[in-house]
Amino acid sequence: MPLSPSEINTLPEKKKILLGITGASGMLFVTSFLDAIAGLDVLVHGICSSSGRNVLKMEQNLSPEELPGVCRWFAPEDLSAPPASGSSDYASMVVLPCTMGSLAAIAGGLSLNLIHRAADVMLKERRRLVLAVRETPLNRTHLKNMLAVHDAGAILCPTMPSYYLRPQTIAEAAETYSWRLADQLGLDIPERKRWSDLDQL
Repeated sequence: MPLSPSEINTLPEKKKILLGITGASGMLFVTSFLDAIAGLDVLVHGICSSSGRNVLKMEQNLSPEELPGVCRWFAPEDLSAPPASGSSDYASMVVLPCTMGSLAAIAGGLSLNLIHRAADVMLKERRRLVLAVRETPLNRTHLKNMLAVHDAGAILCPTMPSYYLRPQTIAEAAETYSWRLADQLGLDIPERKRWSDLDQL
């Protein structure tokens, strides 16, 4: 039986998150994260930079449009797209992986592309922004930019897997990071293993 208009208006909306992909190494974390949240009641929209597209193809042999679970993509040069506006209704955003160049642009408030602008929107609207920074070693400029975005309200979550769960493969290690990333975005993964589960391993 179809729902009445009043019933439709009372249905909870799905949580929307925004995924920004930049050109750092570590694309296995992107596919792992999307796999980890596949069963959740969440809508994922995406923006992929041109260098991100190249590295995704190099490391995972995928185009952004082939990634599972992303229902809408925006062009990185389209600064008129919905994520560029403070009226957009994204609950959170993750830049995964986040290059040092993207970190610098976000730290400086530079909207050089839609990823940077969308991140700026999340900060000014006091919404959750998670930057999965990927670089080693770190120089002083990197560290200063990290402190700047931290002070602006972003969460820095470097692509560091957990090892206390004793992952046996790279994919299992990436999964431990995906769980932690989901936590930071306010997403609850029921099968997620935690420190308290150690005695059950």
